[in-house]
Amino acid sequence: MKLTSTAFQNGASIPAKFTGDGADVSPALAWSDAPVGTKSLALICDDPDAPLGTWVHWVLWSLPACTTSLPEAAEKIKALPPGAEQGKNDFGKLDYGGPAPPRGKPHRYFFKLYALDTQVTLKPGSKKKALVKAMEGHILAEAEWMGTYQRK
Repeated sequence: MKLTSTAFQNGASIPAKFTGDGADVSPALAWSDAPVGTKSLALICDDPDAPLGTWVHWVLWSLPACTTSLPEAAEKIKALPPGAEQGKNDFGKLDYGGPAPPRGKPHRYFFKLYALDTQVTLKPGSKKKALVKAMEGHILAEAEWMGTYQRK
């Protein structure tokens, strides 16, 4: 399975538009080659370089298996596919929260897509930990796209 974005190159700097210093909207994402047997998809965006441990920026599940992309600002323009649910990020919100690291070294932001052999049923607003537990034993494939962001 392959995950891409037209917003920034894999491993490159994330434009301010997609961060807490800009419009704070999610980047466009696209994917392909979900394996046969995929019943739903899930997406997690997090920052493992945060000072207090991994910081969760976006939690999304129950994306229909036929979905192959999310447009820019999907969570803000109500463009999530029917049935998709968002969890609570570490900003305490039910949508994407862009990079907003403390000044200093660059942080890495991983967008991780999971193809699942089941339909995850969690309460809206559930956190990453609950999603990870619900996905255990159901991940058919995964893909990731990483960007960096630094406040000077």
